[in-house]
Amino acid sequence: MPATEIGRICVKTFGREKNRKCIIVDVVDENFVIVTGPPSITGVRRRRSNLEHLQATEEILEVKKGATDEEVVKAAEKAKKTAFLKSA
Repeated sequence: MPATEIGRICVKTFGREKNRKCIIVDVVDENFVIVTGPPSITGVRRRRSNLEHLQATEEILEVKKGATDEEVVKAAEKAKKTAFLKSA
């Protein structure tokens, strides 16, 4: 399962946001991606993250590359994944 897929829900495994779920919204290179919680749901701010600090789940949201936090929230609500994202 490719961890660098846009829309892939991951769990942060390192840092202050450890054990919180986030969504990949862009791929920087083979080592880094841009993730967002979004903050209103999980508390994870949009930031660059090392792939070694993420654990991919089997869940995917339908979001486009570079989606805003508002678009991610709408996609999560549409897919009924907000409760899954909030759970640690």
